[in-house]
Amino acid sequence: MRKRGKKPKKSKADWYAVRCVFRWKGPYDSYEERITVWRATSLEEAIELAEQEAAEYCDAGPYEYLNLAQAYHLADESIQSGTEIFSLLRDSDLAPKDYLNAFFDTGTERQAPWAEDEPHAREN
Repeated sequence: MRKRGKKPKKSKADWYAVRCVFRWKGPYDSYEERITVWRATSLEEAIELAEQEAAEYCDAGPYEYLNLAQAYHLADESIQSGTEIFSLLRDSDLAPKDYLNAFFDTGTERQAPWAEDEPHAREN
């Protein structure tokens, strides 16, 4: 009689957010950051899944994947309103306004300003 071996424990799948960076090909002169969420058993698997999707994304449009993937393990079991899906810490000696201008508000972003009459419009 043959002994049955134990089935290997299946690793629990968790949620991961992965940010990938792309460059739009001509005539555009733009870069794009995309954050996608993945159910995976490890950070490495989540990045692998995101990079596979990045290749498909590039096949569908004028994009080039720049081989930069940053992943974040979501602590929450489920995704819902308010779930933190990505966090990246960066050390800097810049003052807050200078930091925002250097990394997030350079003036070259393709974004619309908030209407002044919106109740949640930010002050400049």
